[in-house]
Amino acid sequence: MFPIRLTWQALATFASPRVSFAHTDPEQLHQVLAEQTAAANREAADHADGAAAWNTDGLHVQPGVLEVRRDVLADVHYLEGLLIGARRRGLDAELIERLAAAVDTGHELTVLLADAARAIITAPAAGH
Repeated sequence: MFPIRLTWQALATFASPRVSFAHTDPEQLHQVLAEQTAAANREAADHADGAAAWNTDGLHVQPGVLEVRRDVLADVHYLEGLLIGARRRGLDAELIERLAAAVDTGHELTVLLADAARAIITAPAAGH
């Protein structure tokens, strides 16, 4: 059986086209960002309920932590590519600075998630 998170991602891929384009109108960009946030917030309860249902012990949590870390790593590597391209082309310094901060934060998140996965196997068993 596939984890709920993967199932929702697969359905989202079929339900919404992955056509991306640049926005030059600040209000239009604001609307896209707001829609992304609203969509994530609508799904948040389902994601949280699904994840919480599996949390009977640390070993049930670990696969989810590893899945999220894998996804974050892929996204961080993509962001690094965007950052490298922006630097090579001499794009706006603020854009480069913010992309670099996002990459750094992404790497920090992968370290924290790896630490959480390790903590699961080093933590004493409940009730012992």
